[in-house]
Amino acid sequence: MAPEAGSSQGEEGTVAETETAASSEDETEAVTTEVSEPTEAPGDSVEAAAPPAISADEVRASVEALLYASADPLPVGAMKKALREGKELIVPALQSLRESYEEPGRGLQLIEVAGGWQITTRPEYHERVARLFSSPRPARLSIQALETLAVIAYRQPATVPEIIELRGVRSAGVVRTLLERKLIKILGRKKVVGHPLLYGTTKEFLVRFGLKNLKELPQLRDMSEVFGDEVAQHLEVLETLEHAKEVVEIEPLGDDETVDAEVAAETEPAPAAPEAEPPAETESEPPVRDEAE
Repeated sequence: MAPEAGSSQGEEGTVAETETAASSEDETEAVTTEVSEPTEAPGDSVEAAAPPAISADEVRASVEALLYASADPLPVGAMKKALREGKELIVPALQSLRESYEEPGRGLQLIEVAGGWQITTRPEYHERVARLFSSPRPARLSIQALETLAVIAYRQPATVPEIIELRGVRSAGVVRTLLERKLIKILGRKKVVGHPLLYGTTKEFLVRFGLKNLKELPQLRDMSEVFGDEVAQHLEVLETLEHAKEVVEIEPLGDDETVDAEVAAETEPAPAAPEAEPPAETESEPPVRDEAE
């Protein structure tokens, strides 16, 4: 009978161990569950931190405010930096604004110019707007300056000797005027003997003539659309310009390199030829008149 009792005790011990093990597993699962539950919180917090949605109307109003505040043509890239939460809606907003400004009775217009967008007064109101300002309007460019600017625009990059050769007229003084007006700039040096300075047009040139970029320059036969009929008639180098384009290797200027003296030297107007002195006049005595007369 003793063995049976021992067997019963062994079975009871085995059952107790099994229950203890099961209890331990339940506790482990409970702990695991308790620990794993908070892991969803970070995901929820990231989703909550996402920028709020912005409506198309709000993007349109924001784009208009940015354009109004910018003194220069504003590129789309700059708008996207300011409107990160609605950058995919910027281009449609620009088109919507442009259509709005094209409606009758508007005094402003939205134009794409010089690689960006700008709100400007409509051309038909320029004269009235000018009366508001006491400062005199900038002097208009002379025909000679427009001719030189046209050569640089179509031929760039170009050196002063090349400009003179194409125009057939000494243009050094005119080049200085265009530099002062910020319509042209120094691009670097030409990699040839003497390393002459190379000139090209500026962003101000694009703004002044209402061009998005240089690719919008019309064909040479239609250049009067930009520079006017008078310039097109005076400029007799159209065919020469067609064949004058060449691949030019530009050597950039050094960081500390100053070219003021060089620019002054090559844009110095040619000295006027000395005038011939008039022949010396001999004093002649007045004729003796008869008193009877």
